[in-house]
Amino acid sequence: MIDIDSSFDGGAIRVLDAGIAGDIRLALRPDAAADFSQWFHFRVAGVRGADACLTIADVARSSYPGGWAGYRAVASYDRKTWFRVDTALEGDDLTIRHRCAADLVWFAYFEPYPLERHAALLAQAQQSPGMRVITLGRSAAGRPMDVVELAADAADRPHVWIICRQHPGETMAEWFAEGMLERLADLADPVVRQLRAAVHLHLVPNMNPDGSALGNLRTNARGVDLNRAWNSPSMEASPEVYVVRDAIVATGAAVFLDVHGDEALPYVFVAGSEALPHYTDEHRRRDARFTAALGAWSPDFQTEHGYPKAPFASAMLAMASSWVANRLQGISFTLEMPFKDNANLPDALAGWSGARSKRLGAAMVGALHQTLVGARQDDRA
Repeated sequence: MIDIDSSFDGGAIRVLDAGIAGDIRLALRPDAAADFSQWFHFRVAGVRGADACLTIADVARSSYPGGWAGYRAVASYDRKTWFRVDTALEGDDLTIRHRCAADLVWFAYFEPYPLERHAALLAQAQQSPGMRVITLGRSAAGRPMDVVELAADAADRPHVWIICRQHPGETMAEWFAEGMLERLADLADPVVRQLRAAVHLHLVPNMNPDGSALGNLRTNARGVDLNRAWNSPSMEASPEVYVVRDAIVATGAAVFLDVHGDEALPYVFVAGSEALPHYTDEHRRRDARFTAALGAWSPDFQTEHGYPKAPFASAMLAMASSWVANRLQGISFTLEMPFKDNANLPDALAGWSGARSKRLGAAMVGALHQTLVGARQDDRA
């Protein structure tokens, strides 16, 4: 008997018909308290040896229909190793085909990052000398809002804030956080040692633990898109932003990064704050130094493709990187990774993946070192 289940951490799908393996009909399930749909994560049982055909109906009505062209779903037999499977956009439907080599197969929109792994990440981080895990408050549904902190010895060092996974379905953001924390724990790395001495670093691996548990694409347990709540967060609807924003304002932020994933664009890129009224040539030079450093440390990053430039509008200040740039005047970017693959460096087996997201997180350590430590050394020369 074929059985399809999504009643687990991060699970999401609607079953329309699962009578035979060759014709399974599914539908995207919207966020728990909002009308966003794109993320899916489910398990199929009873399909060993079968040529499974899973059709997700009417994806043209999803939140980001442009994300399906050229997209391939991921699958796993052990929930550790994920690989891309044959996926085609057929009219308004998305069809996934896979010859199943085991009784159970997990399928997902992107490689999941479950809350148990999040807990393990925090537990591992606090074992590294100098790293602390601080709970800033609670989410809308009462989950802890944790930040990993690395404090430099000198009080006058600049503060760096990195937040990940405001949109819970963008799991590559927490893979990025894991890669960054793993490198920061390597005290044999001279880049790490210098960066640790030069900055106070604050990393929020998961800004939206409720949405992550619920299998949401974009919103928290109250149906709020956190990256549209930065100008007026509340402890009732968006406490996640409220407590983190307060902490950032209290320390300042010489560098702020908000890490995301983009459904449609097959590139790694950043969106900056050049549309803000206060943006000057000095800001432009400073931002260019950072993007050049990231490009030097990671060939996956590029600056040719990204979001189109738009004139300033007050609505921009509802987004994290714009709000922080406007308030604190530091380097502030939204970093985007693809759900599909990096078209400049494609990987036929895995596409863009958790492993590549981790590599980018590790490279960010080098980019921050080059931007902050290197700039200080250049000034002294």
